[in-house]
Amino acid sequence: MPYQSPISPGRSWYEDTAGPRPEYRALDGDRNCDVVIIGGGFTGLSAAAHLAKAGTNVVLIEAYRFGDGASGRNGGQLGTGQRAWAEDLEAEYGLSRAKALFDLAEEAKAHLIEFAAANQIDIDYMPGQLSVAHKPRYVDDYKAHADIMASRFSYPHIAFMDAKETAERLGSTAYFGGTRDTGTGHIHPMKLVIGTARVAAQAGAQLFEGTPSTGIVSAGGKVRVSTPRGTVTAQKCLIAVNAYGGTLEPVSAAHIMPIGSFIGATVPLGADSKVLPGGESVDDSRFVVRYFRKSRDGRLLFGGREVYGVNDPKDIHIHIRRQIVDLYPALKDIEITHGWGGYVGITVPRKPFVREVMPNVISAGGYSGHGVMLSNFFGKLYAETVAGNRDRLKLIEDLKIPPFPGGRRFRTPLLFLALNWFALRDRI
Repeated sequence: MPYQSPISPGRSWYEDTAGPRPEYRALDGDRNCDVVIIGGGFTGLSAAAHLAKAGTNVVLIEAYRFGDGASGRNGGQLGTGQRAWAEDLEAEYGLSRAKALFDLAEEAKAHLIEFAAANQIDIDYMPGQLSVAHKPRYVDDYKAHADIMASRFSYPHIAFMDAKETAERLGSTAYFGGTRDTGTGHIHPMKLVIGTARVAAQAGAQLFEGTPSTGIVSAGGKVRVSTPRGTVTAQKCLIAVNAYGGTLEPVSAAHIMPIGSFIGATVPLGADSKVLPGGESVDDSRFVVRYFRKSRDGRLLFGGREVYGVNDPKDIHIHIRRQIVDLYPALKDIEITHGWGGYVGITVPRKPFVREVMPNVISAGGYSGHGVMLSNFFGKLYAETVAGNRDRLKLIEDLKIPPFPGGRRFRTPLLFLALNWFALRDRI
Protein backbone atom coordinates (compact mmCIF):
# COMPACT_ATOMS: atom_id res chain seq x y z
CA MET A 1 0.00 0.00 0.00
CA PRO A 2 1.43 3.46 -0.89
CA TYR A 3 2.82 5.40 2.06
CA GLN A 4 0.59 8.23 3.30
CA SER A 5 2.02 10.92 5.53
CA PRO A 6 0.27 11.07 8.92
CA ILE A 7 0.92 14.82 9.19
CA SER A 8 -0.07 16.11 5.73
CA PRO A 9 -3.31 15.32 3.88
CA GLY A 10 -3.46 13.69 0.44
CA ARG A 11 -0.87 11.76 -1.52
CA SER A 12 1.15 14.15 -3.67
CA TRP A 13 2.04 13.87 -7.33
CA TYR A 14 5.64 14.41 -6.21
CA GLU A 15 5.62 11.18 -4.20
CA ASP A 16 4.38 9.22 -7.19
CA THR A 17 6.98 10.62 -9.61
CA ALA A 18 10.13 11.05 -7.51
CA GLY A 19 11.49 7.58 -8.19
CA PRO A 20 12.90 5.36 -5.43
CA ARG A 21 12.48 6.87 -1.95
CA PRO A 22 14.91 5.13 0.40
CA GLU A 23 13.80 4.47 3.96
CA TYR A 24 16.06 5.23 6.92
CA ARG A 25 15.80 3.30 10.17
CA ALA A 26 14.61 4.78 13.45
CA LEU A 27 17.05 5.69 16.21
CA ASP A 28 17.45 2.88 18.73
CA GLY A 29 19.83 3.71 21.57
CA ASP A 30 21.83 6.73 22.70
CA ARG A 31 24.19 8.69 20.47
CA ASN A 32 26.95 11.25 21.03
CA CYS A 33 27.88 13.69 18.25
CA ASP A 34 29.04 17.19 17.45
CA VAL A 35 25.71 18.44 16.07
CA VAL A 36 22.17 17.09 16.38
CA ILE A 37 19.57 18.23 13.85
CA ILE A 38 15.84 17.97 14.44
CA GLY A 39 13.87 17.88 11.16
CA GLY A 40 14.42 16.09 7.87
CA GLY A 41 13.33 18.73 5.40
CA PHE A 42 15.36 21.05 3.19
CA THR A 43 17.03 22.97 6.03
CA GLY A 44 17.98 19.97 8.14
CA LEU A 45 19.14 17.72 5.31
CA SER A 46 21.16 20.51 3.70
CA ALA A 47 22.84 21.29 7.02
CA ALA A 48 23.58 17.59 7.55
CA ALA A 49 25.11 17.26 4.10
CA HIS A 50 27.38 20.28 4.45
CA LEU A 51 28.39 19.45 8.03
CA ALA A 52 29.19 15.82 7.20
CA LYS A 53 31.22 16.83 4.15
CA ALA A 54 33.26 19.09 6.44
CA GLY A 55 34.00 16.17 8.77
CA THR A 56 31.49 17.03 11.49
CA ASN A 57 29.88 14.16 13.38
CA VAL A 58 26.18 14.86 12.83
CA VAL A 59 22.98 13.05 13.79
CA LEU A 60 19.66 14.02 12.19
CA ILE A 61 16.29 12.84 13.44
CA GLU A 62 12.94 13.15 11.64
CA ALA A 63 9.59 12.31 13.25
CA TYR A 64 8.11 10.75 10.10
CA ARG A 65 9.83 10.51 6.69
CA PHE A 66 12.11 12.99 4.99
CA GLY A 67 10.04 15.48 3.01
CA ASP A 68 6.72 14.70 4.70
CA GLY A 69 6.35 18.36 5.67
CA ALA A 70 6.53 21.44 3.46
CA SER A 71 9.84 20.45 1.84
CA GLY A 72 8.36 17.54 -0.10
CA ARG A 73 4.90 19.00 -0.79
CA ASN A 74 5.33 22.64 -1.85
CA GLY A 75 4.81 24.55 -5.10
CA GLY A 76 8.41 24.04 -6.23
CA GLN A 77 8.99 27.70 -7.17
CA LEU A 78 12.37 29.28 -6.44
CA GLY A 79 11.50 32.95 -6.79
CA THR A 80 14.05 35.75 -6.63
CA GLY A 81 15.32 37.62 -3.58
CA GLN A 82 13.68 37.42 -0.19
CA ARG A 83 9.93 36.97 0.35
CA ALA A 84 9.49 40.76 0.45
CA TRP A 85 10.36 42.81 -2.63
CA ALA A 86 13.84 44.33 -2.47
CA GLU A 87 12.53 47.90 -2.54
CA ASP A 88 10.35 47.16 0.51
CA LEU A 89 13.40 45.88 2.37
CA GLU A 90 15.24 49.01 1.28
CA ALA A 91 12.50 51.19 2.79
CA GLU A 92 12.82 49.33 6.09
CA TYR A 93 16.56 48.67 6.32
CA GLY A 94 18.26 51.01 3.82
CA LEU A 95 19.82 50.19 0.46
CA SER A 96 23.05 48.64 1.73
CA ARG A 97 21.39 46.05 3.97
CA ALA A 98 18.59 45.39 1.48
CA LYS A 99 21.20 44.75 -1.22
CA ALA A 100 23.08 42.37 1.10
CA LEU A 101 19.87 40.43 1.77
CA PHE A 102 19.05 40.30 -1.92
CA ASP A 103 22.56 39.16 -2.85
CA LEU A 104 22.36 36.44 -0.18
CA ALA A 105 19.13 35.17 -1.73
CA GLU A 106 20.68 35.21 -5.20
CA GLU A 107 23.55 33.15 -3.87
CA ALA A 108 20.96 30.76 -2.42
CA LYS A 109 19.42 30.31 -5.86
CA ALA A 110 22.76 29.61 -7.50
CA HIS A 111 23.75 27.27 -4.67
CA LEU A 112 20.64 25.12 -5.05
CA ILE A 113 21.15 24.64 -8.77
CA GLU A 114 24.88 24.05 -8.42
CA PHE A 115 24.40 21.62 -5.50
CA ALA A 116 21.94 19.56 -7.53
CA ALA A 117 24.21 19.50 -10.57
CA ALA A 118 27.37 18.67 -8.62
CA ASN A 119 25.64 15.79 -6.84
CA GLN A 120 23.76 14.50 -9.88
CA ILE A 121 20.30 15.21 -8.48
CA ASP A 122 17.79 15.57 -11.31
CA ILE A 123 15.41 18.18 -9.87
CA ASP A 124 13.37 18.73 -13.08
CA TYR A 125 14.50 22.36 -13.24
CA MET A 126 12.45 24.48 -15.64
CA PRO A 127 13.26 28.18 -16.17
CA GLY A 128 11.11 31.26 -15.82
CA GLN A 129 8.61 32.82 -13.44
CA LEU A 130 5.67 35.16 -14.05
CA SER A 131 4.42 37.40 -11.27
CA VAL A 132 1.03 38.85 -12.15
CA ALA A 133 -1.41 41.50 -10.93
CA HIS A 134 -5.00 40.45 -10.24
CA LYS A 135 -6.12 44.09 -9.96
CA PRO A 136 -5.44 46.96 -12.39
CA ARG A 137 -4.23 49.26 -9.60
CA TYR A 138 -1.25 46.98 -8.92
CA VAL A 139 0.15 47.09 -12.45
CA ASP A 140 2.20 50.26 -11.97
CA ASP A 141 3.91 48.68 -8.96
CA TYR A 142 5.07 45.75 -11.10
CA LYS A 143 6.39 48.09 -13.77
CA ALA A 144 8.31 50.10 -11.18
CA HIS A 145 9.61 46.91 -9.61
CA ALA A 146 11.22 45.76 -12.86
CA ASP A 147 12.99 49.11 -13.22
CA ILE A 148 14.18 49.14 -9.59
CA MET A 149 15.57 45.62 -9.79
CA ALA A 150 17.71 46.54 -12.80
CA SER A 151 18.83 49.98 -11.66
CA ARG A 152 19.35 49.57 -7.90
CA PHE A 153 19.85 45.84 -7.37
CA SER A 154 21.79 44.93 -10.53
CA TYR A 155 19.25 42.28 -11.51
CA PRO A 156 18.40 42.68 -15.23
CA HIS A 157 16.34 39.50 -15.61
CA ILE A 158 12.92 40.94 -14.72
CA ALA A 159 10.88 42.55 -17.52
CA PHE A 160 7.48 44.21 -17.31
CA MET A 161 4.55 42.62 -19.15
CA ASP A 162 1.46 44.58 -20.21
CA ALA A 163 -1.98 42.98 -20.21
CA LYS A 164 -1.63 41.62 -23.74
CA GLU A 165 1.72 39.91 -23.13
CA THR A 166 0.50 38.61 -19.77
CA ALA A 167 -2.52 36.99 -21.41
CA GLU A 168 -0.34 35.41 -24.11
CA ARG A 169 2.16 33.96 -21.65
CA LEU A 170 -0.51 32.72 -19.23
CA GLY A 171 -3.08 31.54 -21.74
CA SER A 172 -5.61 33.45 -19.61
CA THR A 173 -7.08 36.98 -19.57
CA ALA A 174 -7.67 36.93 -15.81
CA TYR A 175 -4.72 39.22 -14.99
CA PHE A 176 -3.86 42.80 -15.91
CA GLY A 177 -0.08 42.79 -16.22
CA GLY A 178 3.01 41.75 -14.31
CA THR A 179 6.63 40.76 -14.71
CA ARG A 180 8.58 37.92 -16.28
CA ASP A 181 11.73 36.74 -14.50
CA THR A 182 14.12 34.73 -16.69
CA GLY A 183 16.71 34.42 -13.91
CA THR A 184 14.83 31.85 -11.85
CA GLY A 185 12.64 28.78 -12.28
CA HIS A 186 10.91 25.84 -10.60
CA ILE A 187 11.78 22.30 -9.53
CA HIS A 188 10.49 18.92 -8.33
CA PRO A 189 10.97 19.37 -4.56
CA MET A 190 10.73 15.72 -3.50
CA LYS A 191 13.56 14.79 -5.85
CA LEU A 192 15.72 17.40 -4.13
CA VAL A 193 14.79 16.03 -0.69
CA ILE A 194 15.69 12.47 -1.68
CA GLY A 195 18.93 13.56 -3.35
CA THR A 196 20.06 15.74 -0.46
CA ALA A 197 19.47 12.90 2.02
CA ARG A 198 21.55 10.62 -0.18
CA VAL A 199 24.41 13.15 -0.25
CA ALA A 200 24.27 13.58 3.53
CA ALA A 201 24.27 9.82 4.18
CA GLN A 202 27.14 9.18 1.79
CA ALA A 203 29.15 11.92 3.52
CA GLY A 204 28.74 10.13 6.85
CA ALA A 205 25.75 11.83 8.48
CA GLN A 206 23.68 9.53 10.69
CA LEU A 207 20.09 9.91 9.46
CA PHE A 208 17.04 8.55 11.29
CA GLU A 209 13.38 8.58 10.24
CA GLY A 210 10.45 7.71 12.49
CA THR A 211 12.24 9.39 15.40
CA PRO A 212 10.40 12.33 16.99
CA SER A 213 12.06 14.60 19.50
CA THR A 214 10.33 14.50 22.86
CA GLY A 215 12.37 17.25 24.49
CA ILE A 216 15.44 19.48 24.29
CA VAL A 217 17.65 20.43 27.23
CA SER A 218 20.70 22.69 26.98
CA ALA A 219 22.85 22.73 30.10
CA GLY A 220 26.49 22.49 31.06
CA GLY A 221 27.70 23.16 27.52
CA LYS A 222 25.80 20.14 26.15
CA VAL A 223 22.52 19.78 24.29
CA ARG A 224 20.45 16.67 24.97
CA VAL A 225 17.63 15.75 22.60
CA SER A 226 15.39 12.97 23.85
CA THR A 227 13.48 10.56 21.64
CA PRO A 228 11.24 7.56 22.44
CA ARG A 229 14.14 5.10 22.14
CA GLY A 230 17.28 7.03 22.95
CA THR A 231 18.94 10.36 23.72
CA VAL A 232 21.27 12.28 21.43
CA THR A 233 23.92 14.34 23.21
CA ALA A 234 25.72 17.00 21.20
CA GLN A 235 27.73 20.21 21.36
CA LYS A 236 25.19 22.06 19.21
CA CYS A 237 21.63 21.64 17.93
CA LEU A 238 19.71 22.89 14.90
CA ILE A 239 15.92 22.92 15.09
CA ALA A 240 14.66 22.71 11.50
CA VAL A 241 11.00 21.74 11.82
CA ASN A 242 9.48 25.00 10.49
CA ALA A 243 5.66 24.75 10.70
CA TYR A 244 5.73 21.29 12.29
CA GLY A 245 7.29 22.17 15.65
CA GLY A 246 4.14 22.01 17.74
CA THR A 247 5.14 22.42 21.39
CA LEU A 248 8.73 21.27 20.89
CA GLU A 249 10.30 24.65 21.61
CA PRO A 250 8.32 27.71 22.82
CA VAL A 251 10.32 30.59 21.26
CA SER A 252 10.02 29.19 17.74
CA ALA A 253 6.34 28.37 18.30
CA ALA A 254 5.65 31.98 19.31
CA HIS A 255 7.21 33.34 16.12
CA ILE A 256 6.27 30.71 13.47
CA MET A 257 2.63 29.98 12.66
CA PRO A 258 1.50 26.99 10.54
CA ILE A 259 -0.92 27.67 7.70
CA GLY A 260 -2.27 24.98 5.42
CA SER A 261 -1.70 25.29 1.68
CA PHE A 262 -3.16 22.91 -0.88
CA ILE A 263 -2.26 21.83 -4.41
CA GLY A 264 -3.90 19.84 -7.18
CA ALA A 265 -2.28 18.12 -10.17
CA THR A 266 -4.15 17.53 -13.44
CA VAL A 267 -3.58 15.01 -16.17
CA PRO A 268 -1.14 16.23 -18.87
CA LEU A 269 -2.75 19.09 -20.79
CA GLY A 270 -1.32 18.08 -24.15
CA ALA A 271 1.14 19.63 -26.57
CA ASP A 272 -1.52 21.91 -28.10
CA SER A 273 -2.55 23.48 -24.75
CA LYS A 274 -2.44 27.28 -24.59
CA VAL A 275 -1.83 27.18 -20.82
CA LEU A 276 1.64 28.54 -19.99
CA PRO A 277 3.19 27.88 -23.41
CA GLY A 278 6.60 29.06 -22.16
CA GLY A 279 6.62 26.69 -19.17
CA GLU A 280 7.10 29.38 -16.51
CA SER A 281 5.79 29.15 -12.96
CA VAL A 282 3.31 31.79 -11.78
CA ASP A 283 2.51 33.64 -8.57
CA ASP A 284 -0.10 36.37 -8.28
CA SER A 285 -0.68 39.52 -6.23
CA ARG A 286 -3.33 38.13 -3.90
CA PHE A 287 -2.49 38.10 -0.21
CA VAL A 288 -3.72 34.52 -0.31
CA VAL A 289 -1.39 33.81 -3.21
CA ARG A 290 -2.36 31.60 -6.12
CA TYR A 291 0.66 29.78 -7.50
CA PHE A 292 0.80 27.38 -10.40
CA ARG A 293 3.02 25.89 -13.08
CA LYS A 294 3.29 23.05 -15.55
CA SER A 295 5.34 19.97 -14.80
CA ARG A 296 7.90 18.56 -17.19
CA ASP A 297 5.24 16.21 -18.61
CA GLY A 298 2.68 19.00 -19.05
CA ARG A 299 0.44 18.67 -15.98
CA LEU A 300 -0.94 21.79 -14.35
CA LEU A 301 0.14 21.93 -10.70
CA PHE A 302 -2.13 24.51 -9.07
CA GLY A 303 -2.00 25.75 -5.48
CA GLY A 304 -3.72 28.53 -3.67
CA ARG A 305 -6.25 27.62 -1.04
CA GLU A 306 -4.85 28.40 2.37
CA VAL A 307 -6.31 27.31 5.70
CA TYR A 308 -5.14 29.10 8.84
CA GLY A 309 -4.54 26.84 11.81
CA VAL A 310 -4.59 23.07 11.58
CA ASN A 311 -7.97 22.12 10.04
CA ASP A 312 -7.82 20.44 6.63
CA PRO A 313 -10.48 20.87 3.93
CA LYS A 314 -12.67 17.84 3.32
CA ASP A 315 -12.16 17.79 -0.41
CA ILE A 316 -9.03 19.42 -1.79
CA HIS A 317 -10.00 18.63 -5.40
CA ILE A 318 -13.22 20.67 -5.30
CA HIS A 319 -11.59 23.82 -3.97
CA ILE A 320 -8.60 23.63 -6.29
CA ARG A 321 -10.83 23.03 -9.32
CA ARG A 322 -12.81 26.20 -8.55
CA GLN A 323 -9.64 28.26 -8.58
CA ILE A 324 -8.37 26.64 -11.79
CA VAL A 325 -11.68 27.41 -13.54
CA ASP A 326 -11.48 31.06 -12.44
CA LEU A 327 -8.40 31.38 -14.66
CA TYR A 328 -8.94 28.62 -17.22
CA PRO A 329 -12.67 28.02 -17.83
CA ALA A 330 -11.88 25.48 -20.57
CA LEU A 331 -10.39 23.20 -17.89
CA LYS A 332 -13.66 22.87 -15.95
CA ASP A 333 -13.83 19.14 -16.69
CA ILE A 334 -10.09 18.38 -16.55
CA GLU A 335 -9.23 15.32 -14.46
CA ILE A 336 -7.38 16.13 -11.24
CA THR A 337 -5.30 13.08 -10.40
CA HIS A 338 -3.82 14.27 -7.10
CA GLY A 339 -4.84 16.68 -4.36
CA TRP A 340 -2.61 17.26 -1.35
CA GLY A 341 -1.69 19.73 1.33
CA GLY A 342 0.85 20.61 3.93
CA TYR A 343 1.76 23.37 6.33
CA VAL A 344 3.83 26.44 5.58
CA GLY A 345 5.56 28.28 8.40
CA ILE A 346 4.89 32.03 8.32
CA THR A 347 6.01 34.92 10.49
CA VAL A 348 4.21 38.21 11.15
CA PRO A 349 6.35 40.23 8.66
CA ARG A 350 6.74 37.25 6.25
CA LYS A 351 10.50 37.20 6.77
CA PRO A 352 12.45 34.10 7.90
CA PHE A 353 13.01 33.42 11.57
CA VAL A 354 16.50 32.40 12.73
CA ARG A 355 17.36 32.67 16.43
CA GLU A 356 19.51 31.09 19.11
CA VAL A 357 16.56 29.97 21.23
CA MET A 358 18.67 28.49 24.03
CA PRO A 359 22.44 28.11 24.51
CA ASN A 360 23.97 26.31 21.50
CA VAL A 361 20.51 25.73 19.97
CA ILE A 362 19.57 27.60 16.78
CA SER A 363 16.10 27.42 15.23
CA ALA A 364 15.43 28.24 11.56
CA GLY A 365 12.10 28.48 9.78
CA GLY A 366 9.22 30.82 8.97
CA TYR A 367 10.15 31.03 5.28
CA SER A 368 6.62 32.24 4.54
CA GLY A 369 6.23 30.55 1.18
CA HIS A 370 9.75 31.32 -0.05
CA GLY A 371 11.48 28.32 1.41
CA VAL A 372 12.48 26.12 -1.52
CA MET A 373 15.43 28.33 -2.25
CA LEU A 374 16.18 29.89 1.15
CA SER A 375 15.84 26.83 3.39
CA ASN A 376 18.44 24.78 1.52
CA PHE A 377 20.88 27.66 1.71
CA PHE A 378 20.20 28.29 5.39
CA GLY A 379 21.36 24.72 6.00
CA LYS A 380 24.65 25.66 4.36
CA LEU A 381 24.87 28.88 6.40
CA TYR A 382 24.30 26.92 9.59
CA ALA A 383 27.19 24.63 8.65
CA GLU A 384 29.33 27.75 8.18
CA THR A 385 28.28 28.89 11.66
CA VAL A 386 29.38 25.60 13.22
CA ALA A 387 32.72 26.05 11.47
CA GLY A 388 33.13 29.47 13.08
CA ASN A 389 31.71 31.95 10.54
CA ARG A 390 28.36 33.30 11.72
CA ASP A 391 28.51 36.59 9.81
CA ARG A 392 26.25 35.61 6.94
CA LEU A 393 23.65 33.85 9.06
CA LYS A 394 23.58 36.98 11.24
CA LEU A 395 22.06 38.91 8.34
CA ILE A 396 18.97 36.78 8.87
CA GLU A 397 19.19 36.54 12.66
CA ASP A 398 19.10 40.34 12.91
CA LEU A 399 15.80 40.70 11.02
CA LYS A 400 12.97 42.12 13.13
CA ILE A 401 10.56 39.22 13.73
CA PRO A 402 7.97 39.93 16.43
CA PRO A 403 5.98 37.09 18.00
CA PHE A 404 2.38 36.56 16.97
CA PRO A 405 -0.01 38.49 19.23
CA GLY A 406 -2.33 36.74 21.62
CA GLY A 407 -0.01 34.11 23.06
CA ARG A 408 -0.57 30.41 22.45
CA ARG A 409 -4.26 30.60 23.40
CA PHE A 410 -5.42 33.45 21.19
CA ARG A 411 -2.89 33.76 18.37
CA THR A 412 -4.59 31.24 16.05
CA PRO A 413 -8.06 32.87 16.15
CA LEU A 414 -6.50 36.35 15.86
CA LEU A 415 -4.47 35.23 12.84
CA PHE A 416 -7.58 33.62 11.34
CA LEU A 417 -9.47 36.91 11.60
CA ALA A 418 -6.60 39.00 10.24
CA LEU A 419 -5.77 36.79 7.27
CA ASN A 420 -9.41 36.28 6.32
CA TRP A 421 -9.70 40.06 6.26
CA PHE A 422 -6.84 40.17 3.77
CA ALA A 423 -8.46 37.36 1.78
CA LEU A 424 -11.63 39.47 1.62
CA ARG A 425 -9.58 42.41 0.34
CA ASP A 426 -8.29 40.16 -2.44
CA ARG A 427 -11.85 39.91 -3.75
CA ILE A 428 -12.82 43.61 -3.62
